[in-house]
Amino acid sequence: MTTTEREGGCLCGAVRYRLTAPPVSAGYCHCRMCQLSAGAPVMVWTDAPEGAFAWTKGRPRAYRSSASAERLFCPDCGTQLAFRPLGEGPDERLELNVVTLDDPSALAPGHHIWTSSRLPWFETVDQLPRYEKERKGSG
Repeated sequence: MTTTEREGGCLCGAVRYRLTAPPVSAGYCHCRMCQLSAGAPVMVWTDAPEGAFAWTKGRPRAYRSSASAERLFCPDCGTQLAFRPLGEGPDERLELNVVTLDDPSALAPGHHIWTSSRLPWFETVDQLPRYEKERKGSG
């Protein structure tokens, strides 16, 4: 594995992946869909080019969570691994759930999105940029 490669997987180990390009644009997402799908007040995602991504063990199941995206999860333990925007054209991307990386501490969030849905009792103390909706150029 090179220094730009990262690996990760689900809780039970049935599904594993490898990313061969540096991930970009890691950020907190406070949207209601992320809250419901994770059972948590926030998720942390990073964009990755889908062409630099490969499943190395097992295959996730897909759930179409909206007209424009699907969420990929382990069919055994339910870990949400990725989010795939649909119909994006030739530069398709995948958003990885940062905490499923083997070393999630190496990729810190750089912004907050969908703060309009932030739960009032959950606040992070940081100086990161905050966007009421999505940040242009990222998920």
